[in-house]
Amino acid sequence: MADRPTSNSSNASETPRIFVCQYRSCTNNGSEQTLQAFREANLEGVEVEGCGCLGQCSSGPTVRVAADETWYCQVQPEDVPHIVQQHLRDGQPVEDKLNPRIHLRIG
Repeated sequence: MADRPTSNSSNASETPRIFVCQYRSCTNNGSEQTLQAFREANLEGVEVEGCGCLGQCSSGPTVRVAADETWYCQVQPEDVPHIVQQHLRDGQPVEDKLNPRIHLRIG
């Protein structure tokens, strides 16, 4: 996505946030446990928040990494350590968890 903020954007000074949907479909698919797993990861300098519907009900639990507008789908607690290490620490999104409705792949 060409309009994604980069680490040099004016938003860089904002606290990074992770939103985990806590609305019906997502909670029915385990988002409460996913939220807890992110909280237990003790991400220094990152706010982890439960939120209302993110509009991706058919692919929940949905996780949105606001700093770079990365959206993950069907995130289970066991996926959290991989997302934390690969995306949040190493800067590489976890391809197999990217929401295909938002992160279109061409080719």
